[in-house]
Amino acid sequence: MKKVNQLSEADHELVTAAVSEAEKFTDGEIVTIVTDLSDKYHDAGLQWAIGITFLFLSTLAIFPAFYQSVIVGLFGGWEQDFTTAGEQMAMLFIGSVALFLVMRYVFAWMPLRLAVTPKSTKQRRVRKRAIDFFKVGAERRTKGLTGILIYVSLKEHRAEIVADAAIAEKVSPDVWGEAMVALIDEVRAGEPGKGMAAAVQHVGIVLKEHFPKTDKNPNELPDRLIEI
Repeated sequence: MKKVNQLSEADHELVTAAVSEAEKFTDGEIVTIVTDLSDKYHDAGLQWAIGITFLFLSTLAIFPAFYQSVIVGLFGGWEQDFTTAGEQMAMLFIGSVALFLVMRYVFAWMPLRLAVTPKSTKQRRVRKRAIDFFKVGAERRTKGLTGILIYVSLKEHRAEIVADAAIAEKVSPDVWGEAMVALIDEVRAGEPGKGMAAAVQHVGIVLKEHFPKTDKNPNELPDRLIEI
């Protein structure tokens, strides 16, 4: 998958034009949002740091003699210079704390944190963020409850479509499958603007079928692509 840092002005114009064109034939209102990242996943980094430290302590409990030999080796092999169990435990405690702090620093690197975060976790976080944005920017903000959000989170390689009540009553979530495929294919190719425009076209076709354009429904939500 190509790396996408941000959307160009041409991408914004392409998506905005696609929304405007789709809404000529439907009372549905399409909102498009793209973000770089939906969550910082600090908890994932913390969990990995704790897990690695716990693994170290577990091996210490299973193979104490090995770690004792390591400690003795650090002091030049002179065991009599470092003999008490209390001193050895203090060294191992300091080592475990140091390991934890190093791992916290390592997992502060965002690409690594993303790589070790389970796909299911990323999917849930992206879905939650999409719903949050939908509630703020589209839910119940149209006269006919016909708002729909197309949301893309670039670094997680995830997208979501969230629909308002009137649309959800008539359209099953699986109907948006073609729109999602078109979107993800282009995003993977490094063309998020084209992907969102393609998704808008597919969504517009569905909305036209169920909510054809009337004279009683003005344009209530912004057509422009929102980049957060």
